[in-house]
Amino acid sequence: MKRHQMALAATGLSAALLLSACGGSDDDSDDSKGATPGASAPGAAGAPKDGTIKLVVADYGSGDGSMQKYWNGVISSFNAKYPGIKVNLQVINWDDIDKQVATMVQNNEMPDLLQTGGYADKVVDDLLYPVDEIMSPETKADFVESFTPAATVKGKQYGIPFTSSTRQLIYNTDLFTKAGITEPPKTWDELKAAATKLKSAGVATPFGLPLGKEEAQGEFMNWALGNGGGYQTNGKYTVNSPANVEALNWVNDNLVKTGLTESNPGTKNRKDVYTDFYGGSVGMVNSNPTMIATLKKDYPNLKYATAAIPGKTGPLNETLGVCDWMMAFKKNGHKDQIKAFVDHAFSTEQQIKFQEQYSFPPVTKSVMAKMTANPSNAGLKPYIDLLPKAKFYPLNDVAWDVLSPKIKEQLGSAVSGKSPKDVLDQLQKEAESAVAQQKS
Repeated sequence: MKRHQMALAATGLSAALLLSACGGSDDDSDDSKGATPGASAPGAAGAPKDGTIKLVVADYGSGDGSMQKYWNGVISSFNAKYPGIKVNLQVINWDDIDKQVATMVQNNEMPDLLQTGGYADKVVDDLLYPVDEIMSPETKADFVESFTPAATVKGKQYGIPFTSSTRQLIYNTDLFTKAGITEPPKTWDELKAAATKLKSAGVATPFGLPLGKEEAQGEFMNWALGNGGGYQTNGKYTVNSPANVEALNWVNDNLVKTGLTESNPGTKNRKDVYTDFYGGSVGMVNSNPTMIATLKKDYPNLKYATAAIPGKTGPLNETLGVCDWMMAFKKNGHKDQIKAFVDHAFSTEQQIKFQEQYSFPPVTKSVMAKMTANPSNAGLKPYIDLLPKAKFYPLNDVAWDVLSPKIKEQLGSAVSGKSPKDVLDQLQKEAESAVAQQKS
């Protein structure tokens, strides 16, 4: 899966160089404290044997080595507890990691732990340990429960949530004031009315609608959820459901054809819409939490607010949730060493540093409590509060890995001349074909 919250948030991510390192030095982290759920101290009964594990992770940074430093810090504090377990770290930029991991798997050179976008294809090939075998019950119990369905295949959990994201409407309060809008829209009709006022006030793009290839599947899901729709119903794909068709028709007829969006929303990528918002030419857009960090750091003078995404009859109390995963490979047989490292890496002390550095909502309840209690995270809190009710893509289905790129490629045509129903009908066929191929 080639979507990524940071990469799509217009935070200036560059194509990072391939980085690799072994272990970490003491000055890479100031953290060597804190209990690690489920892990034994060195020399204690039941402590894992010495050995070496390989950890491959995605680069969520900006090419400045920040992810390398973060993981070196985790490894350094882990080695303070388990000096006999060496962790070989390889950091690969987001655009390249899936291809390089596929080569590793093809060459039967799997790492012990991998952190990237998708895991389901590896479950189908019987490559992964179930989470129950490589994580203590205490650590597992700390995860936010809304991740569990997306992490589970045939009753067993294989994916370990690592990053998360939810969605909120974000709007330029100065432009709202200029247009005489006193509160954010709660329904689709109110959204159209607000966008019309923004247009009359001279706002170039009243509502930013990124249905280009970057993440059309995410933008559309927000609208589908607003009408009680989605990609699946009871485990079966319903891409062309009446609710989905109605939602896409409404967007096309009421926003696109009326000139309340960009002139080319079907080819407009989200990072470009976000950049336009930062520049003050977009009135409102569905946002992810990394926008908050960008605004705080790079655009401190832009005045904005967030609100629940409008639905057909009222604001959504649940929105799209996005997640990337960690997974553990069976091939090298390092289950005990993996378990010790996983319990450490997902301890509160380690996770909170990552989530606050990259402005993602947390994946564990303990970190959620700490982050929401911190006044400096006030802008992030609305996104965090939505996490327990987040609705995820069908990430536990290999067919989704086939369908998602098709949605990215084809959905934009539904607001660029083609019939929304025809487009969704074709995508439904793509979904059914992917399912059939999976079963064959």
